[in-house]
Amino acid sequence: LAGVDLADGSCAHPTIPGRISPLLPANHVTMAKGTGLVHTAPAHGMEDYSVASHHQLPTDCLVDEGGFFTEAAGPELQNKNVLEEGNEAVIQMLQAAGSLLKEEKYVHSYPYDWRTKKPMIIRASKQWFVNTASVKAAAQEVLKKVKVVPTSAVNRMLEMLDRRTFWCISRQRCWGVP
Repeated sequence: LAGVDLADGSCAHPTIPGRISPLLPANHVTMAKGTGLVHTAPAHGMEDYSVASHHQLPTDCLVDEGGFFTEAAGPELQNKNVLEEGNEAVIQMLQAAGSLLKEEKYVHSYPYDWRTKKPMIIRASKQWFVNTASVKAAAQEVLKKVKVVPTSAVNRMLEMLDRRTFWCISRQRCWGVP
């Protein structure tokens, strides 16, 4: 059975009775990277977010700023650290539902915080997005006045800015142009 044969199908959620999840095609899922079928978490990764946006899926985030499951994740998971006891709780829930096919240790390639050297969880957060040509044009004009070393990088930056469809105004990180 090819992945394309499963597109637009659905499956039952393994731990939430009555919840149906759609099976959706995604360009980042290939047989070369595994089975060709993956879990999608729209609030926890750019590729997943893109798939969810394309199919108008919600991007509910069940993890708080500290890396703990929220109340929305359900009482079995609430207040458990996702990377610690939360993982074990999910495994136990899958076992109890008879939905765990295989369990094995896997070292995930999480991004790491450069200060604490601990893995970080990517999570969606509320932000303001601007989709206007005037903001894009203003940013490009300002960039043309910046002294960039090497100068050959200016055109690449301008092209990248031109391809951006949305602009995020965020106070979550320091701003700067390398």
